[in-house]
Amino acid sequence: MIAVQWVLSLIFIVQMYLAMAVLAVFYTPLAIFRRQSAYDAVHAYCRWVRFSARWIVGLRTEVRGPIPTTELLIAAKHQSFLDIILIVSEVPRPKFIMKAELRFAPILGWYAMRIGCVPVNRGRRAEAIKRMVAEVTHGDAPAGQLIIYPQGTRVAPGAQLPYKVGTYALYEQTGQAVVPAATNVGVFWPRHGILRKRGLAVVEFLDPMAPGMARDTFMKTLEEVVETRSNALMREAGFDGVPG
Repeated sequence: MIAVQWVLSLIFIVQMYLAMAVLAVFYTPLAIFRRQSAYDAVHAYCRWVRFSARWIVGLRTEVRGPIPTTELLIAAKHQSFLDIILIVSEVPRPKFIMKAELRFAPILGWYAMRIGCVPVNRGRRAEAIKRMVAEVTHGDAPAGQLIIYPQGTRVAPGAQLPYKVGTYALYEQTGQAVVPAATNVGVFWPRHGILRKRGLAVVEFLDPMAPGMARDTFMKTLEEVVETRSNALMREAGFDGVPG
């Protein structure tokens, strides 16, 4: 059975990237001149991935909670590419703080820049935070929902990594509300490897955090709500490697 699921997973992955190329051929001539067409393209792609995951590998997906639609920050748990897919499929004008090298990824990199994603080099944290804030608050930056990963990278289910202060810097400088987002997608779609498991993968938008919180309170609250709810979602998915 695992061998069959692995083959189906491989088929799913191949068609997923073929679909990216096909949609790029159709949308790119429009997206060059009209930014909304770039959003249309990423929405169409993410919804196709969700549809094809269900029918090829039996991986159902669900987004819970009120969908953020105003200009704000989304601070999300990041476990695999699938949580990106789920969030982008639903919010109207998504953009990301992303690794700088992703700018050069075929198709994906161009579309990321077109919808206003902010590339940041890792390593020099203070410099990266300063540039991140400048890019996000720049007058020419397109409005929308800025998706941030407070832990800075993908984190496997059951693993722990600290929450980084860059999220607070953006929260403070933009004066925008933050919507935390929890997930269990890593239980079904891992950071590495081909196998995609059957089940229900969830991203859940939680209660917004209003502007004006002190740094320590903000960081503690954000980590508590995201980790607590993500652990609950992972337990719901049958993963027992999280605290009770």
